[in-house]
Amino acid sequence: MEHIDPELLALIALGEPVATSETERHLDECDECADSLAGLRRAALAGRATLDAGDLERPREVVWERIASELALGRSAVPTVPVPGAVPPPTDPLSSRAAARRHAARRRRPGPRWGLAAAALLVAGAGLGTWAWTSSTTPTEIAQASLGAFPDHPGAQGTAVVEENPDGSRFVRVEVSADAAPDTYREVWLIAADASELVSLGVLDDDTGTLTVPAGVDLARFPLVDVSQEPVDGGPDHSGDSIVRGELSFS
Repeated sequence: MEHIDPELLALIALGEPVATSETERHLDECDECADSLAGLRRAALAGRATLDAGDLERPREVVWERIASELALGRSAVPTVPVPGAVPPPTDPLSSRAAARRHAARRRRPGPRWGLAAAALLVAGAGLGTWAWTSSTTPTEIAQASLGAFPDHPGAQGTAVVEENPDGSRFVRVEVSADAAPDTYREVWLIAADASELVSLGVLDDDTGTLTVPAGVDLARFPLVDVSQEPVDGGPDHSGDSIVRGELSFS
């Protein structure tokens, strides 16, 4: 199936009456083109939302020249600075619409002005697509805690931030500032509010680290983040020597 030209899709998204019955049938049958048109319409809507933002700074002429060069539009496509006080001649809306329909019927390439507009919209659509993809893959902060020192570790401090990925997996970013004792290592724990249960998240190799929260662990049930100093003895239990600890505050 031959898809609709991207520039024609951009013109349709801009509200130009250039769609033929054949084009409309294709959009009804082709999900890919329909999705592309929907994205371009969102980009056009976002652009219209800036109309009340006041006067925008006019790009330098070299910017237009580069756009025209990239699109092989020629020097005539570069807009010129209008003469102050000059009034552009009125256009006949009926003849403009008729010309647009003739353009669609012959499937010609849009003129330079619409070529630039369509190109700008295509770039904006690509930008929105990138933003949507980035938003869909960026983790969300769901909880944080300030970690305070225990009496045996004066001056120690730290932070813990819990983030959740779009797929529901969670991880904790831990930072600790404390003196390191020889022949020991640090381990990060989640502890129940009444200290009756605890879950090990793993070893903190340095002052900072990112550790995965096991699936199924309820952070509301285990709201305390604890960093302990552990002897190198192979024992899996908490040593009882906590360096810092703090309670999660949920966003």
